[in-house]
Amino acid sequence: MMYELIQVSERSYYIQSPAKIGLVRLGGQDVCLIDSGNDKDAGRKVRQLLDANGWRLTAIYNTHSNADHIGGNKYLQSQTGCEIYAPGIDCAFTRRPVLEPSFLYGGYPCRELRHKFLMAQESNAQELTKECLPEGFKIIPLPGHFFDMVGFRTTDDVVYLADCLSSRETLDKYQIVFIYGVAAYLQTLEMVKSLQAKLFIPAHAEAQEDVTALAQYNIDKVLEIADKITGICREPLCFEAILQKLFTDYGLTMNFEQYVLVGSTIRSYLAWLKDTDRVNVLFENNMLLWQRV
Repeated sequence: MMYELIQVSERSYYIQSPAKIGLVRLGGQDVCLIDSGNDKDAGRKVRQLLDANGWRLTAIYNTHSNADHIGGNKYLQSQTGCEIYAPGIDCAFTRRPVLEPSFLYGGYPCRELRHKFLMAQESNAQELTKECLPEGFKIIPLPGHFFDMVGFRTTDDVVYLADCLSSRETLDKYQIVFIYGVAAYLQTLEMVKSLQAKLFIPAHAEAQEDVTALAQYNIDKVLEIADKITGICREPLCFEAILQKLFTDYGLTMNFEQYVLVGSTIRSYLAWLKDTDRVNVLFENNMLLWQRV
C-alpha cells in the first residue's frame, strides 16, 4: 500500500512510497522527515499522516537533490514552516532545481525535461551540517549516485541509505541505473558492505537487516556495464553510437528522459574508464571518439 506508515523501531518509521520517506519521532509531538517524496501530492499524503498522528514536522533532512526525494519540500515547508537541510552541492540543486535537468542534459533543458520527474519545485534549503541534526543522529556520506548524497543513522540504530542501493529487481529490469561518479559509488558500496545496523532502509529496495549481498550485487552490475562499454569500444565510436548499442543490447527504450538519465550515467562511466586508462579518446573529422586501450 502506497503511503502506508511502517514503524521499524521505537522512534523510526518509513513511509512506503516510490522513494521511501523516513520519519523519526524526536520527542513530544515533534518529528523530522528524511526526504519528502516526489511531488506536491506526496507532500499532501505525508501531511495527512502527520495530522492523523498529531505530529508536528520540525525539519526535512534531504539525502540528495533528485526530484523524487525533494518534491514534497515546498508543499510541506509552506504548510508547516519546517526547516529543510540538504548536503553540499545538493543544497544548491534543492534551492534551484533547474540545475538538475540542466546538468543531466548538459545545456538548457527543453520543455520535455522541465517537469516534476526531473525538476522539483524550489524550496528554501539550508546546508546540512552536524550542528543542525537532531541529537544522536549521524550523517553517513554516500557519494557516487549523486554529488554529495548522504544517509543517516538514528538513535535507535536504523540506517536510511537513500539511493546507494538498487533492488535486484530494478537492476535486472533496467540494468543501467543512474550514477554520477563511478569511482565514488564503488567506494561507497564497499563501505556500505561493512556497515552494521539494526535495520537498513534503502529508498528503492526493501528494508533489511543485512545489505552485504545486495551491495555486492550492485557492485557486480557496475563492473559488468563497465566491461560492456569497454567491449563496445573495440572500434573507435562516438558517444551516441555507444549509447544506442547499450540501449539495444539491454532492451531499453529511449525517450527524452531515458536519454538524459542513461546518457549522463554512460558519460560518467566513460570518464571513469578514461581516468583508469581503460579507454582513450581521439578526435577524428571533428568528432570525439572513444576507443578501448
